[in-house]
Amino acid sequence: YLSMLYVDSTPFIPHLTKRDFSAKVKYVKLICVNMKLEQDDREAIIEIVAARYFSQQNWKWVSLKRDINKIFKAYDELNQQYIEYPYMSRDWYVANSSTKSTHMCEKWDEFKEMVDFLTAYAQYFDFMVKNTRKSFCIASEKKEFTAEQKYAISAARRLRCNVFVFTAEVPDEIEFELAQIGGGM
Repeated sequence: YLSMLYVDSTPFIPHLTKRDFSAKVKYVKLICVNMKLEQDDREAIIEIVAARYFSQQNWKWVSLKRDINKIFKAYDELNQQYIEYPYMSRDWYVANSSTKSTHMCEKWDEFKEMVDFLTAYAQYFDFMVKNTRKSFCIASEKKEFTAEQKYAISAARRLRCNVFVFTAEVPDEIEFELAQIGGGM
């Protein structure tokens, strides 16, 4: 629906003051809309909420959807550094890497095992998280898992990692307002 709001004969929109409306303002059009959220939107909202929770807990976390290539690149770079300068151990390169906050590993064998795991199963997880130990997280609206997800969860547990399932309900629609402030010269 469309509506015009006025306060003391001055067009008014919440969060804007009268001073924001000079004599040049001719009208204010406020449009309220309900928008249906698509599945990608709903997933993004859940991921934002999960990431916020991890941050509030002071946990290190990496989005596997966004940052998986950074982990693979760090693995390749550290391996290349070792090949070029083999007088330092691979463990040293991993423990002292500038990408440690991304891969969260201390030793080469741990890093290699994790990269092998991520190569096979990263598509089934949304986050890699570290509080006291490394964990993987599925962020979803659903509490049921496919056979592939169940197998990936089992594989993560064999890797001695916890698995978190972060579920949240997101509404089918979201309401918003769009204000158009007309006027000008």
